[in-house]
Amino acid sequence: MEPLEIAVKMEIEGKQFYQDASNKCSDELGKSLFSRLAEEEDFHATKAREIAESLQQGVTVSNIDESFDKGAILNSIFAEARNEMELSQEVVSSELDIVKVALDMEEKSQQFYADQSGGSKTDFERNFFEALKREERGHYLALVDYREYLLDPTSWFTKFEHISLDGA
Repeated sequence: MEPLEIAVKMEIEGKQFYQDASNKCSDELGKSLFSRLAEEEDFHATKAREIAESLQQGVTVSNIDESFDKGAILNSIFAEARNEMELSQEVVSSELDIVKVALDMEEKSQQFYADQSGGSKTDFERNFFEALKREERGHYLALVDYREYLLDPTSWFTKFEHISLDGA
């Protein structure tokens, strides 16, 4: 199986995982995050399909990075959550379990794309895998952020609001 075919398959599986996670999640931030991650995985699968078809036809696109939002929407989800956050939320162990699986999945995706980038036949293909690797890294960091939110919402809020607790 070609690397781009594997990428499409991985991204489709990621989309399904995040859709299921969003449906299972009782926390609104988690629902939004997982729903957005599902959309991004779907976009990645679409781009991988398009690139595979382009390469088969001998056509390449010059700038792959313009297609990706580089985490802008994920950052806005967290910014909105900080504005609407209720500090009395309980941690739900199943949501932490979902995050653990998602972190592992994103880490493996990053490694796969890094490996494929190193073995790419063309600069175009290499750039695409590098862009996907960066996207998956952004997903990983967003999931780490969400895990921190679940484990300690008060500290999470304080960290992002840069509130001083010096007593002055």
